[in-house]
Amino acid sequence: MPLTLGTRFIAPFPTPISIRVKNRDGRNSLLHRKTLVLIRATAMDSSETKPYYQNVVVMRHGDRMDNFDPTWKIKAERPWDPPLIDNGLARAFRTGLTLRDQLGFPIHRVFVSPFLRCVQTASEVVAALCSVGNNPNAKTSRDVVSSDPSKVKVSIEYGLCEMLNKETIRLDVAPKDGIFRFDIPKLEALLSTGTVDHTFERVYKEVPKWEETVMGTRSRYQNIVKALADKYPSENLLLVTHGEGVGVSVSGFLEDKTVVEVDYCAYSELKRPISFKNDSFTAGNFEVLTKSGQTGVTYFDNHQLVD
Repeated sequence: MPLTLGTRFIAPFPTPISIRVKNRDGRNSLLHRKTLVLIRATAMDSSETKPYYQNVVVMRHGDRMDNFDPTWKIKAERPWDPPLIDNGLARAFRTGLTLRDQLGFPIHRVFVSPFLRCVQTASEVVAALCSVGNNPNAKTSRDVVSSDPSKVKVSIEYGLCEMLNKETIRLDVAPKDGIFRFDIPKLEALLSTGTVDHTFERVYKEVPKWEETVMGTRSRYQNIVKALADKYPSENLLLVTHGEGVGVSVSGFLEDKTVVEVDYCAYSELKRPISFKNDSFTAGNFEVLTKSGQTGVTYFDNHQLVD
């Protein structure tokens, strides 16, 4: 079921940025020393500014149970956190194969919302990304015969959470105390063995508060896209989130556009130039590569909606 979005997204965070890669004691951090080594390995002269493009894919979860079985929530222990239906698992796996075979660049890291439907989606996508060889009969991760878990690292990030207000979560299913609890080890166990990065430090240390505003949520989504990209500037990222987050990844970085529909497992593709020089990098503006209707995301020019 597509998500219909009727209002424009706001882009409050300026670009470009320039970041000095130093830790508190003045030395290069381990993470960024590795980053600089990766970039310099492809540069003829490490003292020169060498342009590099970072790619970020932002994807919605698959088909959620409560939209196909309205009675599911009656007996559910967590009625606000539905799982995927079987078709949702299959759709996520197919999308993972599409990303693996058609993007034109590898995905190095996957970040995922802690909601069950997103973790299950990420699990299927990662299984596809890590699968070795082509099995035309493979429908879900259960059909993967050979896998290389070293290809991708996965982490759960609270900043990718669903919009936590009554716009997206009905009051009759939301936690009575307004606290959304997640068992992270249990969720991580759903992901492919050997892919979870236990050293990852979340950008958002806590789950967003219940009744956050729509505009606040949209700012959060845009902030997390940039923050994760800045954290791993030499790597291509996949962010598995919710429909609103995918919408923001388009209209938040593309002027005068309104996103009106985001289908299950729809995704956007962004890229930005990054220049490394000595101990710092400068990141340019994100360019949205996704065309309307191409990958399940539909948007229009604002003047078209007015007309």
